[in-house]
Amino acid sequence: MKLPEGGLLAAHVLVVGAGKMSKLLIKHLVSKGCCKLVVVNRSEQRVVELQNEFPEAELIYQPLNKLLECAGEADLIFTSTASESPIFLKEEVLSLKSASDAAAGIRCFIDISVPRNVSACVSEISSVQVFNVDDLREVVEANKEERKRKAVEAQLIIEEELKSFEAWRDSLETVPTIKKLRAYAEKVRASELEKCLSKFGDISAKNRKLIDELSRGIVNKLLHGPMQHLRTDTTNTRTVSEIVENMHALERMFDLKLGSASLEQFRSKVEKLSE
Repeated sequence: MKLPEGGLLAAHVLVVGAGKMSKLLIKHLVSKGCCKLVVVNRSEQRVVELQNEFPEAELIYQPLNKLLECAGEADLIFTSTASESPIFLKEEVLSLKSASDAAAGIRCFIDISVPRNVSACVSEISSVQVFNVDDLREVVEANKEERKRKAVEAQLIIEEELKSFEAWRDSLETVPTIKKLRAYAEKVRASELEKCLSKFGDISAKNRKLIDELSRGIVNKLLHGPMQHLRTDTTNTRTVSEIVENMHALERMFDLKLGSASLEQFRSKVEKLSE
């Protein structure tokens, strides 16, 4: 966030300390594409363990007595040691050479130690930025608020999609009625078509096909309205009772005889959705 665009990949990164916090820090930096870091630590063994754990990154060990020398070569410095007193003082930081162009000449200290490893007065230097645990806490809180906002948006999407899914699922309960109605219509169409064609006598295959397509088109248009009134979805305002009424009406008009068990199952599911 604090480096220029693409700065993390080009910046010289120094991590002071090789404990648990430094391990988490290196893991995060590597995941962000930082593949070369200098690690200053009292003992080399801890750094060797980190090198084994992150073989995809180049972790360069330097002893503690090289701290200021390494800091002078770094643009981004993370500190995480158990020191009870600051390890970077204002006078020492003033003596360091300027940060590289990758950091726009601004050296950035991110102090995640408690107590602080970077003296408070270091922030008075114009070419230096210092961030500590309190600053990080503000970032964490801001991220939490953003996640909460996104979670609310996600919940609204989930609820909307759930309504659509449940409406689609419950509309499947009307499929037996729709199938029976279509079968009835097709039976009537085929019968009447056969009667019509028999009266024509000898008729070409082309004309037979045209008449067949005409009959299908008429049936489909006639069925469109009833079919729409048998479906439940989030785009119409029909109530459960209206849909059930339509099912009863179609049963009576076309003698479809939908099983009572299927009808009750449909009524129960859609009423539950409405609640």
